Amino acid sequence: MSKFKVTIGSHNNKPFINIYYCKIRYRFWNGNSINLNIKCIENPVLLKTAFELKLREGWKPQLNKKKVKEVPITVIKALKQGVETKMSQGCSERFVKDVKRIVVLWERYESEQHIKNLTLDNLQSSHIRKFLVRPNWSAKTQRTIKSTLSPLLAEFKPNLVQSVKLKKPTSTLHKPFDNINEILESIKTYNNHLYLCCLMTYGCLLRPHREIRELTWGDFSDDLKHINLSGHRNKSGRNRIVPVPTYIREILVKGEPNNNIFSNKPNPLNQDYFKTLWSRFKRQSNTLEQGQTLYSFRHSGAIEIFKRTGSLTKLQKAMGHSSLNVSLTYLRGLEVTELKEEDMPMV
Repeated sequence: MSKFKVTIGSHNNKPFINIYYCKIRYRFWNGNSINLNIKCIENPVLLKTAFELKLREGWKPQLNKKKVKEVPITVIKALKQGVETKMSQGCSERFVKDVKRIVVLWERYESEQHIKNLTLDNLQSSHIRKFLVRPNWSAKTQRTIKSTLSPLLAEFKPNLVQSVKLKKPTSTLHKPFDNINEILESIKTYNNHLYLCCLMTYGCLLRPHREIRELTWGDFSDDLKHINLSGHRNKSGRNRIVPVPTYIREILVKGEPNNNIFSNKPNPLNQDYFKTLWSRFKRQSNTLEQGQTLYSFRHSGAIEIFKRTGSLTKLQKAMGHSSLNVSLTYLRGLEVTELKEEDMPMV
């Protein structure tokens, strides 16, 4: 096991490098000690990597730096340092928002449990379990929180969060629509943005919360017949060319190439925009059934494609899936016709 650990800390909003070597902590604001002309404030991640490399080569910090008295680190402080590290790494705005929320939730947990300044040395898997397993959190929420918490504590307590076993969440069926036109008409009278989102989720099989929400007019071909979706904008990471059906093209009015198709500005609407709209629509709707979600439009579209083409390969391509097995899960709501004698192999 390594006898050193390097982290990025912060004091008065200025980053520094923490080195824990043989249970002693050292602090560096620049790379002078390892003959590197770089300040931590300029590139903390690069400086951290450089110190790690030097330590692996045998460099010892006590030969170059005065000791700093070891102070027990609290879990809250470690989480905050983890957030700063993720921010310095250029993580997505959504992820940074999620990790900041973890700090708030943990502070609330310590208050509820009447724990004051729990240190990393005293942190046990039982604390993690109590934090994650709550009556008002679903199994899916617990696993989501766990996956966000884990990288924040990984530098200090490797594998501790991952060692906590949780119940597997029940998969959401996203029940397909039998009355797709009736549902779409109802949404059309409720909100035009939600209507276009649902129509494209069904007709183009795009994912609503990112792929559709972030679309710009520049993503469309000049005749609006295709959408060019770059790899960094979709879940599979692959570039996709998506056909746009006539019934969608008829309601589109092309704007400036750099503008978002919903906001008509360069920036898209907020990340929870369609989630919020759908929740509000669902509360006042008399046509939705139990288990029908915004993703039910994508599932309904997948079933329709398979019915029309009978091709799993075409379905996989339309869905943008890297695995055929994932595409097959979208056909759970489809009744498969029984085999007939003429379908069987001939000799």
